[in-house]
Amino acid sequence: MRFVCLDKAHWKIPPKSLDPLEALPYSAPAQSQEQSFDDTQDKYCAYVLNPPPEISERTSGCDGTSKPRRKHPALYLIMIGVIARKIGMSRVFLPNGEAVAVTYLKVEDNTVVRTKTTERDGYQAVVLGVNEKEVKTRKGKVLRKHHDQKEFQVASLDGLDTGKKITVESLPVETLVTVTGVGKGKGFQGVMKRYHFAGGPATHGSHFKREPGSVGMRTWPGRIHAGKRMPGRMGNETVTLKHRPVLVNDAAKKVLGIKGCIPGPNGAIVYITSEPPAAAKAVGNPSKKAAPTKK
Repeated sequence: MRFVCLDKAHWKIPPKSLDPLEALPYSAPAQSQEQSFDDTQDKYCAYVLNPPPEISERTSGCDGTSKPRRKHPALYLIMIGVIARKIGMSRVFLPNGEAVAVTYLKVEDNTVVRTKTTERDGYQAVVLGVNEKEVKTRKGKVLRKHHDQKEFQVASLDGLDTGKKITVESLPVETLVTVTGVGKGKGFQGVMKRYHFAGGPATHGSHFKREPGSVGMRTWPGRIHAGKRMPGRMGNETVTLKHRPVLVNDAAKKVLGIKGCIPGPNGAIVYITSEPPAAAKAVGNPSKKAAPTKK
């Protein structure tokens, strides 16, 4: 993770190899600076620059010795993700004529179901819900519930009142997003399918076909080492993909097109979160590729 300060007079971009929690020289601003919301992110993205903390002692070692340590000001991103449903895959053509595979997602209006505050819950978060339905109790009371809900931690709850709608317009084209979903479950599989083992010879009377081969050693250590690749359940795991550009945004149909494949079968629920502009500058925008030059 790289931290970028909005005021270049007080902070510079640290190198990737540098621990962001280590001591770094800087000139602290007089007070914390809060930037206005970014209109391109539909007023859900903002940067908050925290004031640098005081020099505190950090205990190191079992002898109780300590040494001073200063932390640099951290930069947090306020961005609420959206809950979407996978439709399927297709392709689009970039301006340079290149065909790119995209995954279409249906993004219904996400409703702010409830919020969590520091005073009551110990942290600030907002819970979004989709697929609202009415449920009647035995006493005749009508309740509104959401079939799918997701909690997102935020640094500020300004403008996120209960009942507010978050639409697909909050993720415009060329925005880099992070997608999280559960991959397809493939059941119990062998080592050739699960780990791409080569297997044994297929002819000449070989009795070694699709087996994993030797899994242990002799009397010592007399056991199988932890982490040995063996047959087992495959798939059905949470997968997170980062730096995926948005290529299609149809607000009328509430459809979002993201470059590449997305985990899960058609109809699966996925969670999309926008990435900060600093990450977009670091990796570049994959949706803007220069046309190949002819030699």
